Amino acid sequence: MINTKALRQEQIEKAQQVICYDDFSSPKLIAGADVGFEQQGRITRAAIVVLSYPELELVEYQMARIETTLPYIPGLLSFREYPALMAAWQLLKHTPDLVMVDGHGIAHPRRLGVASHFGLLTNVPTIGVAKRRLCGESEPLGEQPGSCQPLMDKEEQIGWVWRSKKRCNPLYISTGHKISLNSALLWVERCVKGYRLPETTRWADGIASNRAFFKQIMQKNP
Repeated sequence: MINTKALRQEQIEKAQQVICYDDFSSPKLIAGADVGFEQQGRITRAAIVVLSYPELELVEYQMARIETTLPYIPGLLSFREYPALMAAWQLLKHTPDLVMVDGHGIAHPRRLGVASHFGLLTNVPTIGVAKRRLCGESEPLGEQPGSCQPLMDKEEQIGWVWRSKKRCNPLYISTGHKISLNSALLWVERCVKGYRLPETTRWADGIASNRAFFKQIMQKNP
């Protein structure tokens, strides 16, 4: 039986270790990380893609498939996803200076989403780039690209709501580890090239989801 109380307590304790200020120099390699599931959730698939900066060109990608170790439990998703992320991380030949994770950082009820959890485990600066809100509230967002509002929870700013592309839903950007909220937004902005997602997590999402376009690109970049 899964001890969810113990896992929530672990989140609270780990959240206190998260560094919410800039603790890195200008990155030369920026990675994107994403997790998907196969076989009705029995297999966890994680992809990590390393891009050069500022070119945002492919340097390396790795994928890991492992048996899923935890069922889906709201609020405890990082425990379900991080084992596959760590497996993919250990395959990398190039260590990125910054990682954008498809998921939340401190924009989490206990301030420990998968981006923060993964950042602590790897001791690498991370940013949470999520497609959906998990917690917090914000003022209405403008329709123009670049519109931004603070994401607030109990009078604490936990992230940003940022529209990266017109007529697209916004992204929820938050500190993962070793980066400030302002820098997290800045680096995501720098990695967006006309799509809703930054190039980092766009590549990782495509590879982790086995999308045809990215499968073709991967065949050209084995």
